[in-house]
Amino acid sequence: MCRIGAIKSLNYVHPSKALQLMNSQQKGHDNSGFAMVMQDLGGIFADYKQFPTLSLACTDEGLKIAEAILDALGFRQVFQWLPETSWKPGMDIKKMPNYVFRTFDYPEQCKSLPQREREELLTSTRLRIRAALEKDETGFAYSFWPDVITLKEIGDPRDIGTFFGLWEPDDSFTARTITAQCRQNTNYAIVRYAAHPFFLQGYVTLTNGENTFYQKNKEFQSTLHPGYIGFESDSQCFLYTMHYMHRQLGWPLQYYKHIITPLPFEEVVKRDDREELLAIRQSLAHLEINGPNTIIGTLPDFTMWVVCDAKKLRPIVVGHTRDTVVFSSEVCGINEILPERDWEADIYPNEREIVVVDNNLEVQRWKQ
Repeated sequence: MCRIGAIKSLNYVHPSKALQLMNSQQKGHDNSGFAMVMQDLGGIFADYKQFPTLSLACTDEGLKIAEAILDALGFRQVFQWLPETSWKPGMDIKKMPNYVFRTFDYPEQCKSLPQREREELLTSTRLRIRAALEKDETGFAYSFWPDVITLKEIGDPRDIGTFFGLWEPDDSFTARTITAQCRQNTNYAIVRYAAHPFFLQGYVTLTNGENTFYQKNKEFQSTLHPGYIGFESDSQCFLYTMHYMHRQLGWPLQYYKHIITPLPFEEVVKRDDREELLAIRQSLAHLEINGPNTIIGTLPDFTMWVVCDAKKLRPIVVGHTRDTVVFSSEVCGINEILPERDWEADIYPNEREIVVVDNNLEVQRWKQ
């Protein structure tokens, strides 16, 4: 069983809040890992928001390989954060020798390129590093993107938090948007890339549930974009569908729900937008999903959203105060970190809507 959570705030938040959010739901997951994506960074990264940061876990040899690739392309390091890890006997964690978070300036010849072309360079560079490290399993390149940090590890989330010194909050390592999960991908082989959240070009998704249309999604998506790779988890398809719809096709967020869980034909033909919805059914039928699932995601502009499957078979609740919104599989997670909120204002998303939170923390409910 999975449990997922997300925090979006007007203030900078330390990842200890994400650990507390997930730890309170401990009985709902199997303690096989902890992963998080931090976006809209503060603290030591606040002055480097415009520069891409590489999130890397690797051996010494893997680090040399990554450095050689970046150097050959002309990336110049401008900042580095090396977490002060603390290993103790008995810890349940499959640690890597190195955890590297390096921020780079773009190659000189690329600085005049349009933003989209620079973004494609970042993606191709990360994929090149990933491929080079996969050969001898010398490392894992999770993200290479501005204003983003990704951390994934196998083991007990409590030990992982202790190992990285994340239980004690401070102002040096913070973000306004954090998504997190406390479970490895135990339905298949345990691979660090398979741990939620998944990241691609500013898009993030994490899921509680499964996708029984995985094979159909995978076969179609594999032909659409070079970044649609791995497929170590059936839930990665949810990320690729969002990315394809929003970035590649340029469609607005509200169409995501119509793609993954389309309305019955008898309802579609009664709507004013029936032509658009019928076109989706005809052209993107292979991206429809099935099975019990709840999906949390963020867009490149840090908009946060959540959708449920068409039968609402996986739980999710949204709680909020004036300066913070929290998504959680279980209400106990929100109780843990937002005890002062108006509990009666909590939102339990239904099976036919998207709940969206913008950067002003306005919470909207979009009916499908």
